[in-house]
Amino acid sequence: MKSTRKPPLIVVAGVFLRGDEVLACRRSQNKSAAGLWEFPGGKVELGEAPEAALVRELLEELKIRVRVLELIDRSVTRLDDMTIDLSCYLVDASGVAPIDSTDHDLLRWVRRADLAALDWAGPDLPAVEALMSRCP
Repeated sequence: MKSTRKPPLIVVAGVFLRGDEVLACRRSQNKSAAGLWEFPGGKVELGEAPEAALVRELLEELKIRVRVLELIDRSVTRLDDMTIDLSCYLVDASGVAPIDSTDHDLLRWVRRADLAALDWAGPDLPAVEALMSRCP
């Protein structure tokens, strides 16, 4: 019998750090996963390198140009009929902080130790845990 399972959706996200704070973004009401918190980013297009996709997505979504640094976490999460393969990278915006987003209704800087207090989208939870484990 042939499998009807869809291939995983390849997604990238950027983690912005400011001292001990991390940028968290809340999904807008008109988007899927509305009201949940996530790291900004988006889908990797066919043939696109993950790092290039992240630079493109953050420019589109936050109107900010970044340099992709280290991989923080890559995890695969099953959600209903979909599988998300999410890679979260630390990014540098040369001291420029995002202030607006096309996909989010709220951007908030949160202390790493307080990240668990937010209602995170499932695919972002492994990166949240990785960031919290780095707390001093």
